[in-house]
Amino acid sequence: MKFTRNLGMLLLAVWLIMTALIPMLNLSFSGLSTVMHVLAIAAGILIILGR
Repeated sequence: MKFTRNLGMLLLAVWLIMTALIPMLNLSFSGLSTVMHVLAIAAGILIILGR
């Protein structure tokens, strides 16, 4: 298995997995939405920059 070296794509993959697991596992904590928003913004910026 080959993992991507593109950090933006890796963050996007983590965001997608977390987006699916949070409702399925009924996870919740006080800063969850902030963490998800920051992760999505960071992934988007890194993808645009090509990193």
